[in-house]
Amino acid sequence: MNPVAQHTAGPLAATCLDLPAGSPGGSVELFLDLYTGDQPLVPARAFMLGPSTPRHRLPTGLDLLTVAGKCLEGPAFGRYVAALRKALAVAIDPAQIGVLHLQHLAFGATPALIRALPSHPRIALVHGTDLIFAEAHRDQLQVLRESARAADAIVVPTGAMADHLLKLAPQLDRRKISHIPWGIPDHLLTDPPTRPARAASSHLRLLYAGRLTAEKGVEALVKSLSRVPSIELSIAAPRAQFHALAPLLQRAGVKARYLGWLRRPQLWRAFTEHDALVMPSTTLEAMGLVALEAQACGLPVLYQPVPGLSETLAASGVATDFRHSAALARDLDRLRTSSGLLSALRQAGYANAARYPLSATARSLTDLGRQLA
Repeated sequence: MNPVAQHTAGPLAATCLDLPAGSPGGSVELFLDLYTGDQPLVPARAFMLGPSTPRHRLPTGLDLLTVAGKCLEGPAFGRYVAALRKALAVAIDPAQIGVLHLQHLAFGATPALIRALPSHPRIALVHGTDLIFAEAHRDQLQVLRESARAADAIVVPTGAMADHLLKLAPQLDRRKISHIPWGIPDHLLTDPPTRPARAASSHLRLLYAGRLTAEKGVEALVKSLSRVPSIELSIAAPRAQFHALAPLLQRAGVKARYLGWLRRPQLWRAFTEHDALVMPSTTLEAMGLVALEAQACGLPVLYQPVPGLSETLAASGVATDFRHSAALARDLDRLRTSSGLLSALRQAGYANAARYPLSATARSLTDLGRQLA
């Protein structure tokens, strides 16, 4: 048996992420890293929704729920939760389950799982999009507050997430909140991909990796880069989202190389072929896992100092202001011209990423589950 899996073996969790299998995003990657595979770090019955593309290859240990009607508000949301609850109740033997891991405080899977298994202890994991959507949708704010009350423990990856949650749910008993940082795969820390040697160049190779939704700040990035010389931009993102961005790139006169929506090993190799990762997020990041994976691969990170990222990266990256072209140009010029700066940032990044092994996340979640079970 895998020594990590053996060390962290605890009560069998039931957990559900109500996104289609194959969806992009750090929350999905973390979910799959923790709960699926031949020897999952956290033993679980793990569920997602049936994929929009049936050809998608499923990881071992992931089950799919065929439930339509995913939505956010109104009577249709209630019907969706009821259908999810019914599907989970059919799929899960309550006698086998020791603890519920509620992914997100909002959305449909958390109330559905609570209703399907009403007598089991509950650990809620706050990811970030639940807070953003609760701010924007009244029904989701209600779900968040009800889920927070119903949880026996609430796990946040950063102190900034706890602060944000308490603003949305001020009546929450803060003693329920546990700070457990998310992590990145241990093998990426111990055996990162090799960085190929690069000839001296006056151009700085920038990489954006992730979804292109509004809160990720890509519009500000593109507008500011339009005034910055001597950069090459690559984008790894879902194809439809990149196509939607194309008119803005054209208007701004920014040439971007599209890499596709890369699988993790491909993304890790892409990290080694660039000079800096850009993270222009506008609101908050739960943890910034893509930044930590980049640092583990020796790629320095430029980031907007929003809650979550400021805590995770601090001085191991370069905080800049993507909304102001002059500030961004100054920081990029410093990276290009300051002797030894990129090398120093690579070393600081390696050290920072090493603080966040996924096995430590799994151990802490399992220990918490044992205390509640």
